[in-house]
Amino acid sequence: MSNKIIIIDYGAGNVKSLGNMLEFLGCEYEITDDREKILNAKKIIFPGQGHFEQAMNKLNAKNLPEVIRKTIDNGANFLGICLGLQVLFEKSEEAPNVEGLGIFKGEVKKFHKGKIPQIGWNNIKTTQANTYLQDDYFYFVNSYYVVPEDKSIISSITNYHIDFCSSVQKNNICAVQFHPEKSSEAGIKFFKKWLM
Repeated sequence: MSNKIIIIDYGAGNVKSLGNMLEFLGCEYEITDDREKILNAKKIIFPGQGHFEQAMNKLNAKNLPEVIRKTIDNGANFLGICLGLQVLFEKSEEAPNVEGLGIFKGEVKKFHKGKIPQIGWNNIKTTQANTYLQDDYFYFVNSYYVVPEDKSIISSITNYHIDFCSSVQKNNICAVQFHPEKSSEAGIKFFKKWLM
């Protein structure tokens, strides 16, 4: 198994900030869609930004959904960021006819109040499911939010006209709606814990 952090390349998502954060923390990483490299990784990051349908179409075209599921089943530490959280669920209002990875039961819904997308700093309130985060302000860019069937996986709540799930955590999976790589000191603290 490689100690290198694998960032899944699905042809979308701005990974420059993520790369900068990992370099700042002295981590070796590779951006790839190579199935073997993903399967052999100890730590995987699915980066954010993009459209649910486009992301799933690209993952399917590269036969990556099965690889991602298998890698998670094998115990690799998985971190999903923004869209990388949303694709873990079964479906999204952004693309009603497209199946997500279905790792968690539940769906992705659109905000109907306030300025959409939500852009900027917002605070999170952690729950008992959390081990990596702390109550703090993180940077969000999102029009959609996840609604897990299993409420016990919700690791933080944020309010944007409604209370919504801003992160989930279960076993070796951690996924966040915000962008820790753009969240200054709070993001650095999060990555340091996740990378341990």
